[in-house]
Amino acid sequence: MKYHTQMEAAKAGIFTPQMEAVSKEEHIAPEKLMQRMAAGTIVIPANCHHKSLKPRGVGKGLRTKINVNLGISGDCRDYTCELAKAKMAWKYDAEAIMDLSDYGKTNKFRRQLLDLSPAMIGTVPVYDAVGYLEKDLKEIQAKDFLEVVRAHAEEGVDFMTIHAGINRKSIDSFERSGRKMNIVSRGGSLIYAWMKMTGNENPFFEYFDDLMDILYEHDVTISLGDAMRSGCNYDSTDASQISELVELGLLTKRAWEHNVQVMIEGPGHMAINEVAPNMLLEKRLCHQAPFYVLGPLVTDIAPGYDHITSAIGGAVAAAAGADFLCYVTPAEHLRLPSIPDVKEGIIATKIAAHAGDLAKNVSGAHDWDNRMSDA
Repeated sequence: MKYHTQMEAAKAGIFTPQMEAVSKEEHIAPEKLMQRMAAGTIVIPANCHHKSLKPRGVGKGLRTKINVNLGISGDCRDYTCELAKAKMAWKYDAEAIMDLSDYGKTNKFRRQLLDLSPAMIGTVPVYDAVGYLEKDLKEIQAKDFLEVVRAHAEEGVDFMTIHAGINRKSIDSFERSGRKMNIVSRGGSLIYAWMKMTGNENPFFEYFDDLMDILYEHDVTISLGDAMRSGCNYDSTDASQISELVELGLLTKRAWEHNVQVMIEGPGHMAINEVAPNMLLEKRLCHQAPFYVLGPLVTDIAPGYDHITSAIGGAVAAAAGADFLCYVTPAEHLRLPSIPDVKEGIIATKIAAHAGDLAKNVSGAHDWDNRMSDA
C-alpha cells in the first residue's frame, strides 16, 4: 500500500524506516509505537523532502524533545550568525530547530538549514507571508496564505506552526476578556490584524481542509499554534486561552481524519501551580495529542534570566505530560539571542526535559543519572 504520512502508514500497519529509527532510539516496541502513532499520541515529523533528517518521535512514552528558535530578521540579516546558532543546536543534540525568519526572501537560509540539518525543521508560514508574496498584509488574499504553506512544504519543512484556532468566536471572547497583555503570539497577532483589516475569517480556519491537503501531500506535521497564550501570569488560563484550546481539540480530530500528524502548542507565562493542571487540560481537550510548550515561564520578574524561569516551568510541564519544550534564552524579552545565549538556553532546556523524563520514568532516563552516581 502506498502511504503519504507516517500516521497513514501506522494505521495501515506499515512499519516505516522512520518508525524503525525511533523504535531503536527510544527502546519502544514497534507494535506499541505504531499503535500510538495511529491514535495520534506520537508523531514523527518527517517531510519526505528533508533528506538529511534524523527522524525523532515526539509524544507518549518518549523522551521529551527540545526546540531551538532562530532566523533572519530586519535586525539580524547575517546568515552566518544564524547558521552558527544552528550548528550549536546540532552540537548539543537539540531535536528540532524552528526557522522564524521574517525578513526578505527567507527561502535561501531555510534551504541551507534543510540541506544540513539532522534536526527536524519547523516554520511559521504566516511570518513569511509579506516577504514571500511581496504584498502588504492587508492586500494578501485568504488563499495566498496557503501558497506560502505549500512553498515551505515543498522545500522540506517537517512541521509548521499554524494559528488555525483563532477565529471570530475566539476573538469575541478575547475582546471581552480584559487582559493585561493582548495577543503576544507574533503569528496570532498577524492573523488577528489581518482579520480586523479585512473583516474576513481566519484563512487557516476557513480553509482548514485545503490546508490539510497540502500538509498530507508532503507529510508535514501541523503544530496547532496558541495565538491566545498568556504573555504574563495575570492572563494565564483565562477564557481566551481556554476557548482557543477547545477549538484546537476540534481541529485535531479534523486533521487526523486527513491522516495529518498533529502537535498542540501551549502556554507561555503562568504561576507554577497552574503548570501541571494546564498539561492535563490540554491532554483531555486535545485527545492526548503531543503537547509543545514555550516554558512555561513561572514568573514575569526575571528578564535576563528567563532561561531559568522557563526551565523551572519546563521541568514541571514535562513531568506532567508535556512532550516537547521550546527553549528560552537569557535574551528573551530583551534582545535577539547571541550564540552564547543560545548555548545557555539549550543546556537549561535539556536539563528541564531530562528532569521531566525522570519523573515520567521514560525508558533509559534513570540510566544517565545512575552513570553519574557511579562515577
